[in-house]
Amino acid sequence: MVEKLNIDRYNRSIVTERDICDQLYLNPKLDYSAVELKSAALYNAAIDSLYLDWPHIAKLEELAVDPAEWHEANQNTWFMPDEYKNMDIAKWLLDLCRNETELQRTGTELLMYAERDLLDLLRYLKYFVDTLRANNIVWGVGRGSSVASFVLYLIGVHKINSITYNLDIEEFIR
Repeated sequence: MVEKLNIDRYNRSIVTERDICDQLYLNPKLDYSAVELKSAALYNAAIDSLYLDWPHIAKLEELAVDPAEWHEANQNTWFMPDEYKNMDIAKWLLDLCRNETELQRTGTELLMYAERDLLDLLRYLKYFVDTLRANNIVWGVGRGSSVASFVLYLIGVHKINSITYNLDIEEFIR
């Protein structure tokens, strides 16, 4: 994929035809089918005039909404399979608990995540970790304040059991 060279005020990548040419020079097999250009007309016209069976590149569309409104609208858009979107993440996590201490900690954390409207984030993290595992991708063992969350430990985001080390969830959720 083409690397992010510039971003607009909506945090969308901005690439030019020259950027793509430079990247194709470095990697002729580059998949650029999902790239949007600020101006794709010349590129697409060249593909048509040469009768090439190459994908057209979409033009980066102007948005008629304020960036703050756009970001607000996209905060609840999670790109994950429906099985994860519709998953009862609280039940799944509680079912993983092996004793009363784990049940209490998980319940407390789930309430904190729910109060902050973060249950969709937990669903996404479950999907993300499952995808990493399915593709044999290695990720970190855990660091920073995230290791204070037992729920993230259960999902597999990190490998630090916060109950074992008596880590307070407040360190993560502040």
